[in-house]
Formats: sequence, structure tokens, C-alpha cells
Amino acid sequence: MERTMVQRRHAAASRARDDDVSAAAGPEDDNEGYEDDSSKYSRLTLMEEVLLLGIKDREGYTSFWNDCISSGLRGCMLIELGLRSKIGLEDMGRRKRSITARKVVPLPKGERNTGDVILDEALKHIKTTDPGETVQDWIELLSGETWNPLKLKYQLRNVRERLAKNLVEKGVLTTEKQNFLLFDMTTHPVTDAAIKERVVKKVQDAVLSRWQNDPNRMDKRTLALLYMAHASDVLENAFSPLSDDDYELAMRRVRELLDADPETEAAKPNASEVMWAVVAAFLR
Repeated sequence: MERTMVQRRHAAASRARDDDVSAAAGPEDDNEGYEDDSSKYSRLTLMEEVLLLGIKDREGYTSFWNDCISSGLRGCMLIELGLRSKIGLEDMGRRKRSITARKVVPLPKGERNTGDVILDEALKHIKTTDPGETVQDWIELLSGETWNPLKLKYQLRNVRERLAKNLVEKGVLTTEKQNFLLFDMTTHPVTDAAIKERVVKKVQDAVLSRWQNDPNRMDKRTLALLYMAHASDVLENAFSPLSDDDYELAMRRVRELLDADPETEAAKPNASEVMWAVVAAFLR
């Protein structure tokens, strides 16, 4: 009996210490939507996954001919904030209005930062904008593609370099200097090939072994990765190692996703309206 009571006191003391540590740490960063483990892979944002698919392993930079990834990464930011319930689309009440025409608005959870500097910068812009902007508008504003000089302040600069540095801090990439005849360039070769392989396999499995005929039944983050990898013109990088048969099957299923109606999908239960609004913006 005495031994049991001692064990209980030790357990209670342990729980109290855990509570004290948690309280001392303050409010946690908001990381909804991640796997509940401590691996580096589980801490990658959607933007980082897309950039990782686009970066050449040894060279450490994205293709010079890729002019889609810039806007694609901005779309990833909006989807990431939507999946974390930081932003949503304005409530039109009984009025029916296209998801592409509805304004982006901050949600109550948007009062808390995400812990990611780039996401928090985008969120700050959205929270301080009145009247709001549509998803298409925000993709253009965050990319700096606006003719209004008063709105250039919303542009997020050096996004690819900042994301690459995030991946360096997470041990996925490293930093090197390369000479290109007339100039030196900072590059970020892949140093943890296993992490990138997991991202590639995640994309491959989504359209092969784990394929779901209904997009609404797919994991939201994986579905978003497929759409945004395609919008950023890096999806081919994930499919190139496949056999000819698997490649054809994967591309056919991607085309099925591209043929889906974002308006219809957004109206389904538990769908992410922000994600489908971003998809609709890129499918136009």
C-alpha cells in the first residue's frame, strides 16, 4: 500500500513538472495539420515541400526557365493559412457567390502567429487590409504583380531564398557559393536526400497506391501539394523516376484532378474553401 502511494505521489509530481514546463514555454506556435511526431519531414510547410520538389539536388537551385513557381509559392501560403484555420472566405449568408469572388478574411485563430516568419508576414498583410481582397488578388499582391504603387507594400520579397534558408535550418539543404562566369550565386544543394525522397514518394503514392477517386476523400495537405506542385511546374520532377506505365497512370489521374470543379468541391462537407479558391485561380 505504502509503495503504491509513493508511486502515485511521484506520478503527480511528474505531471506537475510537465505542466510547469508547458506554462513556462508560453503559447505554442500554431502548427495544426502536421503529423504528431518530431521528424523534420513533419515540420515542412506546403511552400517548403513545393520548393524542395523544384530544387535540383546537386546544383541547389530551381530551373531558370521556371516562371511559375513564384506565384505558386504565394498560393501555397494562402492554402497553408487556410488549412491552419488562420484565414477563410467571407460569409455571404444566403447569397451564393463564386469562391473566386469572395474576399479573404482573417479568422479568430488568425490572432495567433503560426511561428513561420513568411506565413506570419502574409497573415499580417491580410489582417490589416480593409476592404479585403480575393484569393487571386492576394496571389498577385504577394508576388508584387500589381500596377497600383500603393499596394506594392504587400509584396513578399526573396521568398525562394528565405524558404531555402528555412530548409537549411531544418537540416534538409545546405548552403554553397557557385561561380557562374559573370557572377557568384548562393545555392542550396540537398543534404538530406531521405527527406526529399519522402516528399517525392508522398506525391507519387497519392496518384498511385493511395489514389482516391473523390478529391474530397484525399488528405487535404497531400491534395494541395499535388495541385500546387502542378501550378508551380515542379510536378514532373516527382514523376520522372516512375516507370512508363506508372507515369502514364499518374498523369492521367492528375488530369482528373485538374478537371474537377473547384466550386463543386468547395461546397462539400469539410472542404477547404481557401484551398479550392486558390486551385480555381490557377486553373483559370
